Amino acid sequence: MALTGNYDTSGVYYQSVVQQIHRLLASIADATRKAKWQLVQHQIVQEFEKVKATSNTLQLFKVDTHGERLLENRNVRPLKNQPKQQNRISVRRSVTTGKRPDAKIAKKDDRKAPKKDDVNKLLYIYINVAERDIVQKNPNIHWDDIADLHEAKRLLEEAVVLPMWMPDFFKGIRRPWKGVLMVGPPGTGKTMLAKAVATECGTTFFNVSSSTLTSKYRGESEKLVRLLFEMARFYAPSTIFIDEIDSLCSRRGSDEDPSKVVMVLAATNFPWDIDEALRRRLEKRIYIPLPNHEGREALLKINLREVKVDSSVNLSDIARKLEGYSGADITNVCRDASMMSMRKKIAGLKPDQIRQLPKEELDLPVSAADFDEAVERCNKSVSQEDLEKYEKWMSEFGSS
Repeated sequence: MALTGNYDTSGVYYQSVVQQIHRLLASIADATRKAKWQLVQHQIVQEFEKVKATSNTLQLFKVDTHGERLLENRNVRPLKNQPKQQNRISVRRSVTTGKRPDAKIAKKDDRKAPKKDDVNKLLYIYINVAERDIVQKNPNIHWDDIADLHEAKRLLEEAVVLPMWMPDFFKGIRRPWKGVLMVGPPGTGKTMLAKAVATECGTTFFNVSSSTLTSKYRGESEKLVRLLFEMARFYAPSTIFIDEIDSLCSRRGSDEDPSKVVMVLAATNFPWDIDEALRRRLEKRIYIPLPNHEGREALLKINLREVKVDSSVNLSDIARKLEGYSGADITNVCRDASMMSMRKKIAGLKPDQIRQLPKEELDLPVSAADFDEAVERCNKSVSQEDLEKYEKWMSEFGSS
């Protein structure tokens, strides 16, 4: 960054690196290794000071001294003040326009331009938050952890995973897709699929929502998107998963440095809100549907792995009752059913009596009646009208 003249952004990186080394030093016990890292930290701090000095020097050249030079030149005589003409001109302008020009500009864009200090703080906070919250070196989610969705898994494996495993084959016309868009109702497993892709590929996983990439300052959202892709190239090979990408509309990443592999996986519940340019860049568009009967039964088994289930419970029958439910809906049903016995046990008891209850009396097997009651309580979140809307969009713009 500093070599390209972008001193403000490079300063953010310097501060982040110094802070990371400081945290690393606190965890090092070996004196020799610690001394080496202290030397590295000292060198980076010195370099940072030079960059700041260079930036401050450049700021001096940006000061406008044109007016001062004119006043110092003795051959240039200042114009006489003509207050009457100035007043006449200003009145004529107000009559002609009928409005203050500043008012129109203010209404056009209410967002304020950021100060440089605010921008630096914003980018610095973003880098630290991003590395702490959205960067995952190993999501540890595998294909087997996701029920059903066999076709979606096959398409994602072909579009993302195989090019990482067989780079020599995926060249020319077989080149990997630039981006993949997962379309479907909420709660169908799009985020889980993205994590499984990152695990299978062995890439650094960036789990980003649209709110992470938006800013109250004008123009700063684009900088955050650019910074995200710079971080992804730094950790390459990387997988960027952008949830709710429809909220970002046409904000897109850079195509610089193709040697650094950065795969963009995006998900949306509202594909019809995505603009044409962004849709074109996400070349592969995959539909993530509601689970079928096999998938619903598998989801029940996954959610009930750590829960005692009565032997009389028939999961196949329950899966049949859950037709039209999303994966998130089925998880809610299982959670509700697993708490039924506890609710019945503590009904009418006082807080002191509840605290004295042994765990064995609360942790009872989930019965078929518990599931029936949970199904009645938890309604499905996706309507038939919504499903038809997804299918219509996929028939027009799908690319699976």
